Amino acid sequence: MDKLTFFKIAGILFAVVSLFAVIVTVYDKLAAKRHKRRIPENTLLGIGILGGAVSMYITMKIIHHKTLHKKFMTGLPLIILLQAIALTAVFFSCFR
Repeated sequence: MDKLTFFKIAGILFAVVSLFAVIVTVYDKLAAKRHKRRIPENTLLGIGILGGAVSMYITMKIIHHKTLHKKFMTGLPLIILLQAIALTAVFFSCFR
């Protein structure tokens, strides 16, 4: 796989997961306001691990959702850092 294909696939995957993360985060905020069934915290973190951490963190800060939960406000930046390290390692091991 060449670099361009790698970046196209990674970019599309990142965009899809990020959009899904924003939708799920906004939905959970609306469900909380309306006292409806919520999305479990571990599910939200799982979506972050799958690649939605950046968009989820930004969305949570913008809509003030779960900003008092240390699990999210420290967990999501940690996930972002670990993903950046992993992506860098994969990139440099595949494309020397």
